[in-house]
Amino acid sequence: MFKKVLIANRGEIARRVIRTCKRLNVLTVVVYSEADVESLHVKEADEAFCIGKPPVAQSYLNIDRILEVAKESGADAVHPGYGLLSENAEFAKRCTEAGFVFIGPSADVIASMGSKLEARKTMKAAGVPIVEGVEAPVKDVTEAIEIASRLGYPIMLKASAGGGGIGMQLVNNAEELAKAFEGNQKRAQSFFGDGTMYMERFITNPHHVEVQIIADDNGNVVPLFERECSIQRRNQKVVEEAPSPFISEETRTRMLDASVKAVQHIGYVNAGTIEYLVDAEQNFYFLEMNTRLQVEHPVTEEITKLDLVEEQLKIAAKQPLAFTRDSIQRKGHAIEVRIYAENPSTFFPSPGTITAFELPTGEGIRHECGVEAGTTVTPFYDPMISKLVVWGETRAIACERLIEALKAYKVEGIQTNIRMLLKTVTHEQFLKGYTTTKFVEEYYLPQLAETK
Repeated sequence: MFKKVLIANRGEIARRVIRTCKRLNVLTVVVYSEADVESLHVKEADEAFCIGKPPVAQSYLNIDRILEVAKESGADAVHPGYGLLSENAEFAKRCTEAGFVFIGPSADVIASMGSKLEARKTMKAAGVPIVEGVEAPVKDVTEAIEIASRLGYPIMLKASAGGGGIGMQLVNNAEELAKAFEGNQKRAQSFFGDGTMYMERFITNPHHVEVQIIADDNGNVVPLFERECSIQRRNQKVVEEAPSPFISEETRTRMLDASVKAVQHIGYVNAGTIEYLVDAEQNFYFLEMNTRLQVEHPVTEEITKLDLVEEQLKIAAKQPLAFTRDSIQRKGHAIEVRIYAENPSTFFPSPGTITAFELPTGEGIRHECGVEAGTTVTPFYDPMISKLVVWGETRAIACERLIEALKAYKVEGIQTNIRMLLKTVTHEQFLKGYTTTKFVEEYYLPQLAETK
């Protein structure tokens, strides 16, 4: 096992990695911006280094400075967390070239999955179902309209690079497409440095279901079941649960089999997630692959009783998996909700200082948190401040625990989405387990309109 790991991240995920490292007697080094000097991950790590000013381009995305800290601190491995540099092939490559173990897949695999267009081609070659769409970049608006007339509306216009819903838009006709194309292209270029666009046929009212996989250097690939991630706002997940209450056991087996096939085809090693869209008839289609630990990994940990960060560390240290697909059993039901510092009506960020912060306790409740009372939430980073995770023997018990925990959750000084989450998880459609990607649009937003 490693002696010292540098965590190239911040907030709750940095704390999550620190927690496992401490249990394994691995020393931790963290980096931080000037805005994060009082952050919990800085206080909890064995060593902490300031790497720049608050903007991410001047701190958490500064590869040169992060590698300098890794060398200065004597770290032997780098954990990227999620977001920031976690899916940056150049960062993975430079870590390896500098003599550090990158805790994740190879730079080549990250690059191959980083382009959604290339990922589509690769998955098609692996025999994984993909949504009907284009196999090459769309050059301009004229070509986009031509392609859309062939595929048929509605169409999903997407940026090939990046994620988080940036550069992505549903269009229903040629006029909407003409208005959307250049704006989304520019947005993708600005965020990811790549304005490549492509298009897919839109699947009406889909479920968003993803498969967590883990694979070692010895060719062992284990799918750790699936997560339902359909409840989203602005194409970003808000509620995740495992297992999916929608898919059948037959669909689950086919989806897990397809994911194993995909991972073996690309030679993937470490933890990763393959995301799918699932239609009303339970046909599933490849959406994208996330070559890192997911925000929602705790729900998989709760139903498998594995520590995925520990497994990442072991695999990176060339240790084989100590379990197989047949030996891993799924137990109970877990649900995660993301607590955001944001206006629950507009979903706009709500920076400020947290004046009071109290977390609910009780059986089956888990917290992954990046803040405390007195923490200032700045406008420089993602507004997610914590995650509430519950587990129960059944989904009904998990839902009951989640509702009670959200009612007891206390955050003052800033606005949060807790009210929105409560309205969501008490809604009859959620309680029945039928939550498509249109949930917020169909059930939450209309409630807001009624109260205005």
